[in-house]
Amino acid sequence: MKKKVLIPTKLDKIAKELLASNGDYEVVQDDSADILELSKKNPDAYALIVRSEKVTPEVIDSIPKLKVVIRAGAGFNTIDTKYARKKGIDVMNTPGANSNGVAEEVIALMLADARHLIAADASTRRGEWEKKAFMGKELAGKTVGIVGLGNIGRLVAKRLSGFECTMIGYDPVISAERAKEMTVKLMDLETLFSQSDYVSLHIPENEQTKGLIGTKLLSLMKKGATIVNCARSGIIDEAALRAIKQEKKLRFLNDVYPKDAEGKKSVEDIADIMVPHLGASTTEANWNAAKRSAEQLIDFDSKGITSYIVNRDIPEGLDRAYCDLANTLARLCRCLIGKTTSLKLVETSIYGELEPFSKWLLVPVVAGIWEDFDRSMDPKAALAYLEGRGIDYVNRKVDPGKGYEASITIDLTSQIDSDNLRQISIRGTVAEGNKMVSRINEFDKLYFEPTGNTVFFLYKDRPGVIGTIGAKLAGGKINIEDMRNPHDAKTNRSLAILKVNQPVPEELMNEISKEIKAISAFSIKL
Repeated sequence: MKKKVLIPTKLDKIAKELLASNGDYEVVQDDSADILELSKKNPDAYALIVRSEKVTPEVIDSIPKLKVVIRAGAGFNTIDTKYARKKGIDVMNTPGANSNGVAEEVIALMLADARHLIAADASTRRGEWEKKAFMGKELAGKTVGIVGLGNIGRLVAKRLSGFECTMIGYDPVISAERAKEMTVKLMDLETLFSQSDYVSLHIPENEQTKGLIGTKLLSLMKKGATIVNCARSGIIDEAALRAIKQEKKLRFLNDVYPKDAEGKKSVEDIADIMVPHLGASTTEANWNAAKRSAEQLIDFDSKGITSYIVNRDIPEGLDRAYCDLANTLARLCRCLIGKTTSLKLVETSIYGELEPFSKWLLVPVVAGIWEDFDRSMDPKAALAYLEGRGIDYVNRKVDPGKGYEASITIDLTSQIDSDNLRQISIRGTVAEGNKMVSRINEFDKLYFEPTGNTVFFLYKDRPGVIGTIGAKLAGGKINIEDMRNPHDAKTNRSLAILKVNQPVPEELMNEISKEIKAISAFSIKL
């Protein structure tokens, strides 16, 4: 019996053609009906291919035989992936299929605005001749800051290279070497915003990036600079942009909104150009996404290729606690080496009964270091993620004689400059069901449980430092619940790890760090 594939969206016919020609599928494609209505009419569907349609628990429950959902595009936030996993349904996406369409849209918006094409067209159609009013500017010679150098950001850089722009970028993931290959100079966000004539945004929206483009960064921009947002709406603080835009004479070109739907848009008073999320709306992008969707479903069924599953569960025999441990250790490692530091090398050592799962444990490691990588991806995707950013990965052969049993060591190496490297190393295990960090760099036998609000201070050892930290926290009405304070005689450095009862404000962390002359300091919720 053929497997039914339901396509309740306007998708290029290549998907239906490929699936039908394979011989194993019956395809029902209808973009005129509501997805829920169509699902209820096809309860025997095996697979569902969607674009921006919402795949809710109600939709999933209406198709009892559903086993696969494919998002013809990269983002899959419209699909309830957790509920799908609970129902034993694999969810895939097609990353990169739409990237060129979005990249070209960025260039189109920049050119349209620089040459006043939209207003000039309307004026000329009215019979007017306003050449002086539409004096424009050229992209050549301008500095373009690209925030996020993933698939789309890299293509934006490539497309801009022909305009002879100076390109600078921010991406804590990509290596300096890979950025150099793209003729992009890496720098911190503040410097990028202060130097750019154009800033193009290509980062995901999550807890860390929501409202990231706010008062601090916007106030650093050049007078008359332009922001292009074809990423996600929530990364810009609209109120901050509204307050600063007029004073700085900023230009704002926008293609993304909280909801893809008809109706008034909250940015209409501040957007100089606004279009209805057209980034992936090209014939080529639609064709690419459709073709990839069909090919991935065929490969999944005939060859067992699972690389693009985004809600994967862990393999049989691997305790989820060790996946959580790997993720936590990686997050700590990233904070210690610096969240904006460009990495050169990731190394792991997987001991004891965990060694057969080394490849799988790389997934939570990569997700811990970079928040835009989803933990539900598979090992091939994790390796591809590192390779795409020019970062080397080594899983070291372990010495069973060390007796570490089921434990994990993660080392990160960053390039400080052409002559200097920096390395952070962390080891941990699970004891009685609880995660334990046993070593951070030279500080061994720590045995602290990485949970809750925790602050770290690395400093040159001397009397009174712990007292100062405690007093400052008390002044902020923050209570210390647990503490580790190891000392290393060789380096004369000490590490203060304090579990506290509430988050420590950034201002207080900075105040304490300055007072104790900390080498490094950060707070994290584990």
